[in-house]
Amino acid sequence: MSNFVVSARKYRPNRFEDVVGQEHVSRTLKNALQSGQLAHAFLFCGPRGVGKTTCARILAKVLNCQNLTKDFEPCNECSSCKSFNENASFNITELDAASNNSVEHIRALIEQVRFQPQQGRYKVFIIDEVHMLSQQAFNAFLKTLEEPPPYAIFILATTEKHKIIPTILSRCQIYDFRRIQVQDMVAHLQHICKTESIDAEEDALHIIAQKADGALRDALSIFDRIVAFSGKKIIYQDVISNLNVLDYDYYFRMVDALLVEDISKVLLIFDDILRKGFDPELFINGFAEHLRNLLVCKDEQTLQLLEISDTLQARYFEQSQITPSAFILTALNISNDCDIEYKNARNKRLHVEMALIKMTYVNRAIQIARQPELVGEEKKKPDGELEIGNRKSEVGSPRSEAGQQLPATSDQPPIVSDQESITYSYHEPPSNEATPSLFAKAKNSDKHSMPKLSGGLNALLEEVKGEENNNGKEDAPELTLEELTIAWQQYVDNSEQPDAVKILLQDAALHLEQKHIIAIANSSLAENAIREESGLIEYIRRYFDETELMFSVKKSEKKQTASPPKPLTVKEKYLKMRETNPLLQELQSRFDLRPDED
Repeated sequence: MSNFVVSARKYRPNRFEDVVGQEHVSRTLKNALQSGQLAHAFLFCGPRGVGKTTCARILAKVLNCQNLTKDFEPCNECSSCKSFNENASFNITELDAASNNSVEHIRALIEQVRFQPQQGRYKVFIIDEVHMLSQQAFNAFLKTLEEPPPYAIFILATTEKHKIIPTILSRCQIYDFRRIQVQDMVAHLQHICKTESIDAEEDALHIIAQKADGALRDALSIFDRIVAFSGKKIIYQDVISNLNVLDYDYYFRMVDALLVEDISKVLLIFDDILRKGFDPELFINGFAEHLRNLLVCKDEQTLQLLEISDTLQARYFEQSQITPSAFILTALNISNDCDIEYKNARNKRLHVEMALIKMTYVNRAIQIARQPELVGEEKKKPDGELEIGNRKSEVGSPRSEAGQQLPATSDQPPIVSDQESITYSYHEPPSNEATPSLFAKAKNSDKHSMPKLSGGLNALLEEVKGEENNNGKEDAPELTLEELTIAWQQYVDNSEQPDAVKILLQDAALHLEQKHIIAIANSSLAENAIREESGLIEYIRRYFDETELMFSVKKSEKKQTASPPKPLTVKEKYLKMRETNPLLQELQSRFDLRPDED
C-alpha cells in the first residue's frame, strides 16, 4: 500500500495567503485580528470545495498561535501550531453535523464549552455542515451560541445557508464564499505541476478548471485522475478524451462549414461527433456556447469574459471577425429553439440536423434581404456548385452583377428578427427562362418594396408568379368599391367551390373604409363560408397590389320580419263580425243558428 495523498489534502492551505479565490474573507479576518474586534461566532457559507473548512482551521490555528507573523499568519513552528498540524490539539474540536445532528450531540458539545483551554487563549469549535442539525438541536444550541464564555469561539460551515433557522443566523457573523474563478484554478494547478515536476499544457488545465465548475477540490480530484492516466505529461487530447469533453475544434470547423454553406461537410462533422459517442443535446448546447463566445469576441472590451486560454481566445477572436453578427444571432435563436424542442422530438438526430440545415442558409437569406435582385441571378453550374451572379456564394458584402462590391450601409449585415430567423428554408428556383425577367420587373417597379423573408425563396417565387398571372396588367387598379366588387366576383367565378358556396359568397355585402374591407354576411352559414375562404383576401391584395389591406367579416344585424298572422277560424270570424254588427246576435237567437267549430 503506497503512501499517496490526494492533492486536495496534500496542498491544503496552511495560511490565509495560500487560500485560492477568497481574498475578501482572508482580508476581513486579518483586519479583525489586527483590531481585536473578533466575533465569538462565525458562519462560513458557500458552494462546495471553495475553502470554508480550510479557512475555519486556519483561523483556529491563528487564534492560539504563540508567534503570529506581522501579517497575522500562523508561524507553524510553535507548539500550538505543531499540535494542530498533527491533529493533536485539545483546544480545537471539530464536529460533523451530518452524522452528529441530534440533541445529545449538541449537549455533549455544550458540556465541553464549560472547560477552559489547557493551552492557549481560545477553545475553538468547528461545526461542519451545520444545516444538517435537527430543529431540537438548533434550539438547544441557541443560548450557548449567543452568550458563550470569553474563551469559546464557534465557527459554523454550511453549503445551504437557507436551511439554517434565522435565530442562528442572527447570532453569527456571516461570510459568503465565492465560486473560484477559472484563472485562479489554472494558476493553482500550474503551481502544483511545477512542484510535482509535471509538464501540463495550459489548454488542458483550462478544461480541468471549467469541468470543476467553481470548486477547487473537484479540480484537484480531476487533476489526480488525469495524472494517473497521462503520467508526468498532461496534454489537451488526453484530458478531453478522459473527461468526455467535445473538442473545441469541432465547433470551429462547424462554423467554417456553415459560413461557406457546405451542407455536406456540416452533416459529416455532426456524424463524426455522434460516432465518438457524444449526445446530440450536448453538442447543440456546446455549439450555442461557442456562438455566444463568438458574439462576445466581437468587441475587444468583452473579450475578457471568456474563461479560456490565451491561445484559444485568439482563435475565437479570429473567427469572430469573419462571422457576421446577424448570422450569430440567428444561429443562436435556431440553437435555442432546437434545445427547447429536443426532448419532444422522436428522431433526435434528425431534429438537430434540421437545425444545422437552417443555419447553413442564414447568410444567403440575409443577403437576399439586402439585395433582393440577387434571387433572380441564382443559377446552377454543371458540377452542382451554386453561384449568385458571377461569384460563388460566400460570406461577405453583396456584389453587383458586374462583380463589384456594393456599398454597405453598416459594418455588419442587418440583423434578422427572431421570427424570421427560424423560418428560412431554401428551395432551388425552377428552371424557367421567364423567371429572371420577372424578378427584373419586380426590381424596376416603384411599387415593390423589399420582400419579406418569412416564407423563404419559394414564397418569393410564388409572389412573382402571382404578379405574372394578373391578366398582364402593368398598373394595379385603384382601390374603389366598384373595383372591389369586380375583383370579388372574378374570384367567385374562378373558384372551384361548389355552387352552394359560390351563392353564399356572392350574397355578401361589401363595404370599404380606406384600406379596410368589410364583408357583411346575411347568415351564419355565409359568414363561416367567407371566413374559411383563405385565398380570397390574398387574391384581392394581389389584384390591387396592396399588401396592407385588412379584411373582416360581420354578420348582418337586420331584424327579421314578423311572421304572418295566424288564419282565423269560423267561430273567430263570427265573433269578430258580431262585435262590429250587434244585429247578428239577434239573428242567431231568432233562427237558433250555431257557427261551425272549425
